[in-house]
Amino acid sequence: MNPPLVVINGPTASGKSRLAIDVALRLQETGQPSEIVNADSMLVYRGMDIGTAKPTRAELDLVPHHLVDTSSVTETASVADFQNLARETIAALRKRRILPLLVGGSALYVHAILDEFSFPGTDPAVRARHEARLAEIGSQALHAELAQRSTQAAAGILPGNGRRIVRALEVLDLTGEFTPQLPEWTYALDGVLQFGLELERGEMDRRIDHRVDQMWRDGLVDEVRGLLGEGLREGLTASRALGYRQVVQFLDGEISEDEAMARTKSGTRRFARKQLAWFRRDPRVTWLSAGAEGNVDAIVAAVRQHAW
Repeated sequence: MNPPLVVINGPTASGKSRLAIDVALRLQETGQPSEIVNADSMLVYRGMDIGTAKPTRAELDLVPHHLVDTSSVTETASVADFQNLARETIAALRKRRILPLLVGGSALYVHAILDEFSFPGTDPAVRARHEARLAEIGSQALHAELAQRSTQAAAGILPGNGRRIVRALEVLDLTGEFTPQLPEWTYALDGVLQFGLELERGEMDRRIDHRVDQMWRDGLVDEVRGLLGEGLREGLTASRALGYRQVVQFLDGEISEDEAMARTKSGTRRFARKQLAWFRRDPRVTWLSAGAEGNVDAIVAAVRQHAW
C-alpha cells in the first residue's frame, strides 16, 4: 500500500506551514521520508513572498516543497490545473515511498485535490470574451447578465466575484448549464489523514494583525512595486491577492497607506473566518488546537497507526 497522505488545513496565521515542517522533520528522524505539497493558490507565484507568508528560503531548504514558485504573476491560476499537478506530485512521491504532506488554506484547492471533483471544459476565446465584458462593465453588471441567463447560477455566486461569474458564463456557453454547488466529501485518493488547526477568533485576529504589520515592516510595499514591473496588474489571479490588491490601490493613489494596511487586515480576517467555516463542514477532519505542543506527536502517531 501507499504511504498515507497527511493533510494539514486551517485558516491564515494558524501555523500550518511551520507545523508541516516540524512533522516532516520528525518523520524523517524515524526513517520515514516526507515532503510537502503546497495547496495554497498564491504560493505558486514567483516573487510574491512577503504578502503570502511564503516559507523562507531556510524553511524551504529544511524540507523539500512542491508547487511553490511555479508561475509568474501574469499567469492565471486554474483549480483544474492545480488539481492535476498536485495529484501527479502526490502519486510520484508515494511511488518513491515518500510520505506527502498536503498543506494549505485554499479550501477549494484542497477539496479538488482530495475528492471526486471534475471540471467542465474550457475555451480561451469564450473566456476572453467574458473577461473583456467584465473589464468593461464590472462584476455587478455582469452578475445581472448571468442572472438573466441562469437564476440558479447567479444565486450561488457573489456579485463581486468576477472570476466565478466569468467561469459560470463560460460553462453556460460551452455546456448549456452551470451548477454552483460543489461536490460532496468523497475521497478520490486513498489513505488520507486530514487534520485541521483551529483557534479562538480573538487570537486569530491578533495573529493576523501582527502578520500584516510584520509584512509591512518586511517590505511588502517595495515587493509589490517591483512586481508591478513584472506585470502584476495583468495577472488576473495574482493581482487580486489580499495585501497585493490593497498595496496597488495605495501606489495608484486611490487610498492611503494606512487604509491599505487596514483593508488588508480586515479582508484577511474575513477570509480566515470563511476558511475555518469551510473546513469545519468537512466531517473527516481531526481538529487540533493551533500552536499546541502535542500537535506533532498527534500527527506522527496517526501516521504510525495507519496500516500501509
